[in-house]
Amino acid sequence: MERKIKLIWDFRGPAAAKTAEHHEIHLKEFIAIEKLPLKITGFEILNEMYAIAYMVVTDDYMIAVRDALKPHRGEIYQE
Repeated sequence: MERKIKLIWDFRGPAAAKTAEHHEIHLKEFIAIEKLPLKITGFEILNEMYAIAYMVVTDDYMIAVRDALKPHRGEIYQE
């Protein structure tokens, strides 16, 4: 089974939730434009001043997506 990596963009401040939600739209657009076989994206509101958007990639696509989109961090994805 191929390793999956969750690339994460952090958003802070009073508009964090809306910004993370909107950022996910751009992640989905990137996947469609680049015709990537990736399906998992999302956003999470962690508290009223902190939210994240994320995209799950495989090792094959991690470097290309990382270099193109500049996530703030990443972690091993566990389903």
